[in-house]
Amino acid sequence: MSRMPGTDAAAARGWLAAHKWLLARRVSQLGILTLFLLGPWVGLWIVKGNLNFSYTLNFLPLTDPYVLLQSLAAQRIPATRALTGAGIVLAFYLLVSGRVYCSWVCPLNMVTDAAAWLRTRLGIKGGAQISRRARYWILAMTLVLAGVTGTIAWELVNPVSMLHRGLIFGVGAAWAVVLAVFLLDLFVMKNGWCGHLCPVGAFYGLLGHVSPLRVSAVQRSQCNDCMDCFEVCPEPQVIRPALKAVGGASPVILAANCTNCGRCIDVCSKQVFAFGLGRGERQKPAPEVVAGVVPAGKS
Repeated sequence: MSRMPGTDAAAARGWLAAHKWLLARRVSQLGILTLFLLGPWVGLWIVKGNLNFSYTLNFLPLTDPYVLLQSLAAQRIPATRALTGAGIVLAFYLLVSGRVYCSWVCPLNMVTDAAAWLRTRLGIKGGAQISRRARYWILAMTLVLAGVTGTIAWELVNPVSMLHRGLIFGVGAAWAVVLAVFLLDLFVMKNGWCGHLCPVGAFYGLLGHVSPLRVSAVQRSQCNDCMDCFEVCPEPQVIRPALKAVGGASPVILAANCTNCGRCIDVCSKQVFAFGLGRGERQKPAPEVVAGVVPAGKS
């Protein structure tokens, strides 16, 4: 069995502190899912609908703006309530970073996280190599498909929607799709679905460019290069510029694809990372670095 990321953090700060943000995310994901299922399961309709469109307490409309965009591509005019709901959701994710949807709301994240945990536990390395840009091509194709078919065709096979259907209606094709995502991430490609293919995540990533809520490597000088943060991050490419001051980058992780999951905060025994507000300021390299000269005693 491979050493699990966060082992040193748990030893230094205790298990609970080393899993604080992970536990908070599970409470959020399971809590939201429970609100949707209370109606079909026990007749308590606090929330009606699903993650595409819902009514909370028969008052608050919430619409997935990605689904609304597909509807517009299909030349279907949405109801006023749907437009209002999309506006509310857009405002929220622009404020807290769009990819928060992936790590704090999307129920499929629990499936992909389980695959990532088991993959590490079993020591599975390597796998298929697909560009992370592929998800943006898939995003574009879902909109083209909506325009060609005149339907929101993607939602028929969207694993998130399929997971909801499986929980409500029981065993069926929905679970086959969810299982396929799990096996993809476990055996074929690390973070394959969320990190490389999912058009939903690609769409919400586009909303993350202006968010003031960011993870920051506030104590990056304390980094001991254990690599635990890179191991647990579903988008590890976003960490290095802030952590290693690449090109004079500020300690703030500015990449829109950061999911603000907080796992890098959890697993770091040196407490390098923290949540914060603001985008930080780019730092100018020292004159000797610009000149290509490294002073004695520095590497």
